[in-house]
Amino acid sequence: MVLKHPLIGLTDEEMSSMLLEMGLRGIDELFKDIPQRLFTRGELKYSKPLTESEVKQVIKKITSKNVAMGEVKLFIGGGVWPHFVPSIVKEILRRSELLTSYTPYQPEASQGILQALFEYQSLMAELLDIEVVNASMYDWATALGESFRMAKRVTRRNRILYPHYISYERLEVAKTYSEPSSIILQEYSQDKVDGSVDLEDLKSKMNRDVAAVYIEYPSYLGFIPINIREAGEIAHDYGSLFIIGVDPSMLGIFEPPGRLGADIVVGEGQPLGIPMSFGGPLLGIMGCRMDTQLIHQLPGRLIGLTETMRGERAYTMILQAREQHIKREKATSNICTNQALCAVAVAVYLSLLGKNGIIELGKQILSRTRYLISRLSRIDNLQAPLFKAVHFKEFTYRVRGKKAERILAELYKKKILAGINIGRFYSDLPEAILTCVTEIHSKNDLDLYAESLREVAEE
Repeated sequence: MVLKHPLIGLTDEEMSSMLLEMGLRGIDELFKDIPQRLFTRGELKYSKPLTESEVKQVIKKITSKNVAMGEVKLFIGGGVWPHFVPSIVKEILRRSELLTSYTPYQPEASQGILQALFEYQSLMAELLDIEVVNASMYDWATALGESFRMAKRVTRRNRILYPHYISYERLEVAKTYSEPSSIILQEYSQDKVDGSVDLEDLKSKMNRDVAAVYIEYPSYLGFIPINIREAGEIAHDYGSLFIIGVDPSMLGIFEPPGRLGADIVVGEGQPLGIPMSFGGPLLGIMGCRMDTQLIHQLPGRLIGLTETMRGERAYTMILQAREQHIKREKATSNICTNQALCAVAVAVYLSLLGKNGIIELGKQILSRTRYLISRLSRIDNLQAPLFKAVHFKEFTYRVRGKKAERILAELYKKKILAGINIGRFYSDLPEAILTCVTEIHSKNDLDLYAESLREVAEE
């Protein structure tokens, strides 16, 4: 008997039989979705066996190449941002009744975690000015993909329009979610000067096949489109849903998506009390307006508050869009777990800040963003920002005559992680850099960035 894959324990005959049952001609066809460049050809080369102490030395040597956040000034955002997380948030999360409550599989016996999730839903709904928020999704990207599928189920239409300046990574995830549901994604234009929605282009692509129109607020590039409400009105004129993707840290000083006409809201909760943690875990925000049809198609979980027969307060799971006891074909999503602990972190953070705190957070980020833009705009050969619009937290700039990668490399030598080269994502923004400013950046940090960039730009 010859084993094709000793770890799996399949014989050639067994593997051939399985592939035949799936209608595949070979093992390569099974893995065709994986890019060929990621495959290893030939035999793997292993090092000699190592003792435990030797393994630790090897790992230490490898990890010594990493640069800790405290060793550099970090100005990279693009989906995961550097924010201050109060120590009390982590302390509360370490409590065993929260840390070990992976998920309320027995809701009636899990009142503590249910209450915490109910508080998260309530706080987030108030912040977004929308009636219903679930608890919760994996991140902004997966919430976006779920919103597209939800829009198709509600409207029974299969085309969704998205903006030109969308996060490339979120779009890729949304495409992955959309393809199995035969959803057609189509881009609409944005003004090259101020980033506003090209309403005429949007209208030209609207018809009765459009399930939803999506807009990001602020955009992936940090600017705030000035005509979001008008774009939503166009969507509603055709009976389509309006989906807004939002960074919640802005909502203390800018209008919430509920007031802008959103039917569905998605976003990223990481700025509200969740550390960057190498890019995850994150928290996907997802909610909708008070509409029975929308609520029934909302993926994830909804926690409600009621009373027992004795008049005691009780929390309960009032909607379970996908659980082990729900038939697969009736589930609105395949999401199994959720980001319960991250949702609790956001609830703690928002409770600590309160109304005045969330307003102050937005003011600090906005004022720091404006200050850095002002400093950079005075540098010769540098264009900042690239869009004539209000920017929040992030903005783009370009050094004329210099490559973005060279600029970033030179700033890194000065211990500044300056941003992201976004020219690879947008052909109309060659050599553009996306940089990020939050409440953690002091005036000295911003001055250091500006002065260091000036030196590099003038070399």
